[in-house]
Order: sequence, then structure tokens, then C-alpha cells
Amino acid sequence: MTNTAERFVENSSQKSFDIPHRNIINHNIGRYDTAVERGLSRIVNLEHAKKKGHQIKWRVMENLDKLLPEFESNFQKKGGKVLWANTVEEATAEILSILQKANAKTVIKSKSMATEEIHLNEFLENHGIESIESDLGEYIVQLLGQKPYHIVTPAMHLSKEDIAKLFHEKFGTPPDATPQQLTAKARELLRDKYLSADVGITGANFLIADTGSIAITENEGNARLTTTFPKIHVAIVGIEKLIPSIADLDLFWPMLATHGTGQNLTVYNSIISGPKQENETDGPEQMYVILLDNGRTELLAQKDQRQGLYCIRCGACLNACPIYKNIGGHTYDTTYSGPIGSLITPHLKGMKEFKHLSYASSLCGKCSEVCPVKIDIHKMLLLNRRDAVKANLGPKSEKIGWQIWKRGMLKRGFMDMFGGKMKNFLLKNFFGKYWGPKRELPKIADQSFGAQWKKEHPSK
Repeated sequence: MTNTAERFVENSSQKSFDIPHRNIINHNIGRYDTAVERGLSRIVNLEHAKKKGHQIKWRVMENLDKLLPEFESNFQKKGGKVLWANTVEEATAEILSILQKANAKTVIKSKSMATEEIHLNEFLENHGIESIESDLGEYIVQLLGQKPYHIVTPAMHLSKEDIAKLFHEKFGTPPDATPQQLTAKARELLRDKYLSADVGITGANFLIADTGSIAITENEGNARLTTTFPKIHVAIVGIEKLIPSIADLDLFWPMLATHGTGQNLTVYNSIISGPKQENETDGPEQMYVILLDNGRTELLAQKDQRQGLYCIRCGACLNACPIYKNIGGHTYDTTYSGPIGSLITPHLKGMKEFKHLSYASSLCGKCSEVCPVKIDIHKMLLLNRRDAVKANLGPKSEKIGWQIWKRGMLKRGFMDMFGGKMKNFLLKNFFGKYWGPKRELPKIADQSFGAQWKKEHPSK
């Protein structure tokens, strides 16, 4: 059985040369780039906004032990309940307990990467509970039996023809249906689910400490329906999503929208502060917020890399990354893909199994450049590599190789000991596979530079 790193190398090697896939991704990211460039041009002082966002998130991480209880207290004052989950198992157990107490059989979900992180759909299915995704992109990949391809646009890897074919096979729509027809069909299928679902489950883009609220941003209105019609609303949110004040949304909502989709502001932005009150006509009768750790405090303890927790999940670094654009989101085999996923996953899921992701980078720095909260992502990836080496997680062959390289670099005579033919033989037979099957290693000259110089300049 292949391990995670071996699967990654094998799958990325195949995906890199999947031309139809690359065409779809280049087309979709090209449209994204155009929209984001236009959106960012409307921000008067982008650099100042990024620095302010970075500073706020720094303050949050330095005061997480104070802000989380503040959020909990304020949320509970309005009738909501806060549950703490250290692990995936604790989170799913809490959700199952809520559903079983309500005798719930159906769940409607809005888009949430935290629920993907705890594999909620599969968990509920195993316990006989129907869970339907209401976000169109999530609904499409759910129908395909796939995981989200991208943290913002789950079905980015599919063309409109792919989706038309899927709907034709599943629901009998015309094989050449237009995007408008496909959207109308999805609306028709999902409307009854909102009305009949026992529980609505969401994530949240932000936890607001001073008001005890969650903030959800979306473009389809499905999250509003998910949080309004069912009698019970459960929100699963990573503890790093905290912001100190509702006033901070003035910065974070536009920055999330412009970097995520190029919009000035997403179409629907909701602030939910608990279950329905006596004087209110809409909303659930019960509301729970599950605060998910699942390795986040381990990352928080890493002073050099804790910047990874500043992320607001805009997806900008994925769209900028030359590696992501070539190997695709599914190849990472993690909930969070791309540069930010490569940074945080080794800490959330284990350095030993996922250290290879920190090497899946050209270190071009584009991810750090586009980040709306100025996370120094490419530097953090280097620090992950450092930690992997310090923990002796690399293969013995790599360690031996670096020892030989070090000796060669320290003494020129050692490098010149082997002729060019011998070096070419060694490179081809022992290192050729690292260069990939589609490329050939460059040839080394038969003589070293020093030997050639002496031959050309015998008197010098």
C-alpha cells in the first residue's frame, strides 16, 4: 500500500499532464484573476488594509484564551449554546447527540470547510441521517461523490458541459442544458429540502467576540435558508475564526470578497446572534456553536508558523500558486489544499504523514504576495521543512545524499575526483526519477571548470 506522500507524487505526476483539466483550471482562474484585479483596484490603500488585517489577527492569536470565553459568554446570553470539540471524534459525537435528541433524520448544510474537515456527510450517512449540501458547487461535487476541489469554488475543476452531463444522468435534464437551466433545476430540487430538514448545519466565516455572533458570507442565499427554516441550527467553526469586534467586519468582509471572487462585497452577509427571540418571527428555536480545535492549538504553539491561523479562507493563494494550477486540488488529499493547506495540514494532521506538502512549492512567493492578511506563507513552508528535518522525518537516502553534497561543496578536489561520464551515470541511474519521467537531466561536462581552465590557460 502506498503512503500519502507516494500517492501525492503519483497523482500530481498524472494530473500535471492532464491537458483538459489544465485548460478548465486556466480558464476559470483566468476569469478569477480578471475579476480580482478589478476588485482590488477599488481599495484605496490595499497595503494598509492588509497590514491592519494582519495586526488584528495577530492580536486575536495572542489573546485567544480571553476572546473565546468572551464570545461564549455573549452568545449564551442570547440563548445559544457553545460546545467545545478538541478532536474530530468529539465534534461528530456532539453533533450526533444533538440530532438524536431531536430525533432528526434529515440535515441541510451550507458550504463549510470545517464540516469537510470532520467528514460530517460520511459520518451522518453512516448513522442513517440524510445530509444534503445546499451550496450549488458543493451539491455538484456531492452528487459526484467527490470532495471540494477548492476552498471557495468547490467545483472549479468542472466545465459547464461536465455539469450538464451530470444533471442529465441524475435528473434527466437536457444534455446541452445551459447554466441557467441547471441552476433552476438545482433550485427546484433543493427548495423542498429546506422546508423538510430537521436541522440546518453551517460553518462561519467569522466569530465575533464582543457581540457573541457568527458572521456568514455567501452568494447564493442558501446559508440564510439553512439557518432560517430548520428548528435547530448547528454551526461548526474553527477557533481561529475569531475577530474581536463587529466593527472589524468593516475590514474583513470587503477583503474576503475582493480576494475571494473580486466582488466589492458578497451578495449575502448575515450576522446571527443566537436562536429566535420572543419578538422575532424567523430563525431556529435552538442554536449551537461547536468550537473546533482539531490541531489548531498545536499550530498556535508554533511561534514561527502560527501565522497560518490568520487565514480568512479567501482562496487567493490557491489561485496564484503555479503548483496548484498544475496538479489540482484533489491531489493534495487534504481538506485545505494549495499553499495555505501545505502550511497548516502538517500541523493539523501530523508532520510525519504530510510533511511532503511543504515541499510542493516553487517558493516563488506569489502566495505571500496575494494574501489579504499578509501571511508569509512561503517562509512558513521553509520552516515546516526545517522542522521535518529536525525531527528526522526524512528518508535515510536524503540524509546520506546531503552529507555527500556537503563534502563535495567543502572540497573541490572531491568534486573533481569523478569525471563527467561517471557523474552522468550516477545522476541518470540514481537521481533521474526525481526529475520526472517527462524530463531529462542536463548533461555534465566531461571535465570540471577547473580542469578546462588549466587546459585553456596552461601558463596561468
